[in-house]
Amino acid sequence: MPKPFWKTKTLRQMSEAEWESLCDGCAKCCLAKLVDDDTGEITYTSVACRLLDLGTCTCSNYAERKDLVPDCVQLKPGNVGMLAWLPSTCAYLLIHEGKDLPEWHHLVSGSKKTIHKTHQSVKDRVISEREAGDWEDYVIDWIR
Repeated sequence: MPKPFWKTKTLRQMSEAEWESLCDGCAKCCLAKLVDDDTGEITYTSVACRLLDLGTCTCSNYAERKDLVPDCVQLKPGNVGMLAWLPSTCAYLLIHEGKDLPEWHHLVSGSKKTIHKTHQSVKDRVISEREAGDWEDYVIDWIR
């Protein structure tokens, strides 16, 4: 049986479809982060991007996200290792670091529901930036 593509290819070698399939749908990268100006420390909040569908943990307008949310950072093979705010469970980061995908990842488990069943996603734990007030009121410690 051949090895899966994520074990044989680097991020740069992956096709667009393979790259997109790596996203586990956790939506942790879609949460607002606070950065301490003095220390550079990154703190996650439970405030989600206004485009995030909170029920499915998917972007409601993925194709136009960069136009609609100018500070949305598009993950690319060349920037994955430079984004200090990526959660340690991010499939892109794991592959970049030469690690394997966790058992709850849909490419391993066979189901995109596994990430929600194992509470690895933000589903049912976040609020939209449209409803949130001061982001500092929403600091969380369950990501990393």
